[in-house]
Amino acid sequence: MRFALRNLIRGKPKSAQSPEQSIEKTTRIEIADNPIEYMMTEIYLRELAFQRAIQILAKMLGKCEIRTFLNGEEIFRDEYYTWNYEPNRNQNKQQFFDKLVEKMFRNNETLVVSGIDGQLYVADSFSTTKSTLYGNSYDQVMVDDYTFRRTFGSTDVLYLKPNWKNANTVLQGLYGSYAKLIQYEAKSFLQSHGSKGILDISAMAQNQKNFDETLKRMLNEYFKTFFESENAVLPLFEGYTFTETNRSKNYNETTTRDVKALYDDVFDFTARAIGIPPSILKGDVQDNSKAMDELLTLALDPLAGSLESEINRKKYGRSVLTGSRCMVDTSHVKHVDIFSNATQIDKLVQSGTHTINMILRAMGQPQVDEAWADQHFITKNYATIQSVLDSLEGGENNGQNKGNEE
Repeated sequence: MRFALRNLIRGKPKSAQSPEQSIEKTTRIEIADNPIEYMMTEIYLRELAFQRAIQILAKMLGKCEIRTFLNGEEIFRDEYYTWNYEPNRNQNKQQFFDKLVEKMFRNNETLVVSGIDGQLYVADSFSTTKSTLYGNSYDQVMVDDYTFRRTFGSTDVLYLKPNWKNANTVLQGLYGSYAKLIQYEAKSFLQSHGSKGILDISAMAQNQKNFDETLKRMLNEYFKTFFESENAVLPLFEGYTFTETNRSKNYNETTTRDVKALYDDVFDFTARAIGIPPSILKGDVQDNSKAMDELLTLALDPLAGSLESEINRKKYGRSVLTGSRCMVDTSHVKHVDIFSNATQIDKLVQSGTHTINMILRAMGQPQVDEAWADQHFITKNYATIQSVLDSLEGGENNGQNKGNEE
């Protein structure tokens, strides 16, 4: 409990007053209730928006399937298992990508190194030696509390950077400015909605014995209980008069919506800097489908493409030209309701573009171990113009031949 005190002495100073005049002297104390000490700091605001943004990206990347191919044929071997199930002994797939995305956007770079038995680790810290001609090298690579003794070459690691040069610096400045604005709005809200009053103390009360102790007790105990309680009675001694003032009517009142609007602004520019639709970051559900498509196109696809390109050029090199590569498949990220999309799914099968197993895989369902499930089907309604002409010509010829026979 904090009290704002202001002594207003009516009349002349005590030394210049007569005894009769001193009786009329009154001390007026303005008391303001400020029950909440506002402790909002810049780091709280920054972390709230930032953590939410990277969680969205990390969870989406974790839902992607990293597919591996050898000479054009998809294979399911050690590398597939490492990327999709257990990157290392201490992390599963989602935990690995959580750390990768956070390091990438917090530090503006991230380094993935390979340890024993091909296990993958996201470095907590590392030192870079740049070389234009021979490629960069990395040493003092630390993962948790372990530091690798070796030096990693550029082809031994995966090095990723977000595509937002200087955006992090801009965000820090905006965070600081908005933290001050939010603090100001919150204080304005408390001031305009708090309880205030004037305590008048007569000269007789001031001349009483133990006046200082009585006043201190009244302010720290009685008024504290009075302001903090929902229903309370304020006991006053003789010579004390308390008048409650309603100052909120004289202020341009700040509402909780004003404070929330500033929070929304912070989420907006954080989302735009990272490439996430603001409505997704704030949890809005209206027109969510359109926002989700924008999220996949502008945020996830570039991130997945960057990871895929880095794996292919470091792991496979020129073998990608002969079909040996990896692919970060983002088709599993968006939830698909098979019943509401039954018509579209049927068209994919009828057109011959997708097999039954391809559809099942895209929906995250177990595939069918039958030969027919990997075959392409097409309805009789689909045909080329030439085949239609050929069939018509064949029909006319058959009719002529039948007439000649008769």
